[in-house]
Parts: sequence; C-alpha cells; structure tokens
Amino acid sequence: MEAKSKLILIKLLHTAIWLFYVLIILYTLYAAIIDRIDFYFLIAVCLVLIEGVVLLINGWRCPLTRIGEQYSKDVSVGFDIFLPKWLAKHNKTIFTIIFSASIILAIYRVLT
Repeated sequence: MEAKSKLILIKLLHTAIWLFYVLIILYTLYAAIIDRIDFYFLIAVCLVLIEGVVLLINGWRCPLTRIGEQYSKDVSVGFDIFLPKWLAKHNKTIFTIIFSASIILAIYRVLT
C-alpha cells in the first residue's frame, strides 16, 4: 500500500476517533444539563480522562499524528485528520472548555 493510501486510512481512523470523543464530551454536557449524573456519565468521563492521559503521555499529540508523519511531507496542523485547519488547531482548547464546564455543572448538580 502506498504512503498516500496509508495516510488516508490514518485520517479516516483519526477522524472517527475524534468524532467518538466529541460525542462523548457533548454527552457529558447534555447529561450535566439535564441532571442525569449516572453510570453512563461516569463511563464517559473516564473515557475522556483516559484519552487525556494518552495525549499527555504523547506530548499532547495524538499517537496517530506521529504515525501519520511517516507518510506525509506536509505535517502542518490538521494534515492527519479530516477537519478544518482552524478546528484542528483549536480542538483541544474548545473541547477541554466544554468538558470542564460539564464536570463543573455535574459537581454542582451532585452537591445541590
């Protein structure tokens, strides 16, 4: 398989994983808003925290980015995922804020 095809597969996988985590993060916000702090909410939080640990271990970069670098000369922001460059650049900031708001709201709901 040629490098271009491998990079496309990496981009597809990376985009699918990204979408999965976006949905999980949005679920945590939804659950906190409707005050449904339950087992599913805790699983979602744990999955996001595990992803955070993976990113931390890899220098705040997705492991798929490192793999993608082997198959591309262009390693600019977003080369390894099917997202607009602005979103790829600000992805962690945007979803960390949403996830943090979810956790803060969930803690408020539990304590009141």
